Amino acid sequence: MLFKRREEENFWQKTRIALWPRRTWWRSTKYMVLRVLRLTASPHIIAMGIAAGVFASFTPFLGLHFLIAFSICFFTGGSYFAAATGTFFGNPLTFPFIWTSVLTAGKFLLNGTHRETDLNLDQLNFDMIFNSFSTVWPLIKTMCVGAIPVGIPVSFVCYLIVRQMARAYQKSRLKLLADKARNDWADILDKELHENYPEMENHSEGVVTKNQDKVSL
Repeated sequence: MLFKRREEENFWQKTRIALWPRRTWWRSTKYMVLRVLRLTASPHIIAMGIAAGVFASFTPFLGLHFLIAFSICFFTGGSYFAAATGTFFGNPLTFPFIWTSVLTAGKFLLNGTHRETDLNLDQLNFDMIFNSFSTVWPLIKTMCVGAIPVGIPVSFVCYLIVRQMARAYQKSRLKLLADKARNDWADILDKELHENYPEMENHSEGVVTKNQDKVSL
């Protein structure tokens, strides 16, 4: 296979790459942005997919962000690839800020210091394996409630930014394609003129020669 890696990556290497990019975050972000902007879809569809992925990142259901984003795209008509890319908004660098803001908003909406929204660290033991739902549910409920007022505005801002970027990129790309098509058409026309009317080429060469002789005199 072309461009196949010489050494097969093991499970831990694949897990590390899934959590942390092989190169810098900035370079990986630029690559994903270009991949999204090059999609053959309208700016609205691309931006809607990104917004769906960003909103899914604010939900506490880790491992299900793809499915949540795809479900939103199913009802809104967004791009599934853009939605998968938008879920990378939630990453090890942004999760602390996301979870803090979501928990704060959730506790505020659930009447501040509601006891059910607090998770005691003493509860983090092996009993969670058997009673995990009842133990973690207060935290999940708080984050689900907080994800709505925090995730929707952020997703809307991302939608506006991506839609404008996609519109500008597609406009510039159409201009480049039009210029390239115009140049290709001019080359083809010039070639056909030389093949079908060789006397015009000889005449033009004679005119150039006469002009050069006048200049030399």
